[in-house]
Amino acid sequence: MIIIPFKDWQKLDLRVGKIIEVKDHPNADKLYLLTIDLGTEKKTLVAGLKENYKPEEMQGKLCVIFCNLEPATIRGVKSEGMIMAAVSRDKKGKETGVVLIQPEKDIELGAKIE
Repeated sequence: MIIIPFKDWQKLDLRVGKIIEVKDHPNADKLYLLTIDLGTEKKTLVAGLKENYKPEEMQGKLCVIFCNLEPATIRGVKSEGMIMAAVSRDKKGKETGVVLIQPEKDIELGAKIE
């Protein structure tokens, strides 16, 4: 485990968003293109969730988005952040489960995680 100073934690911009569109990535079998509504803006994310979720299971869900992650082009599509998920692994490190991180109650889109 790496310990980071509180001032570094404060640099993260984690916000509540809503998944408003889920499409297959045109250049990758295991990736989705997600459109996320953050209240004041919309972002496109590339997410490797195809093996864990069907599009209809994600559509309309609230989620937590890492908003100020440096954009990255993944298989030809610009990803403007990262959707947060919990990942479990077996003793050999193989992924055994993925669950989206969600607020427990409704809250306005764009609410900051503090």
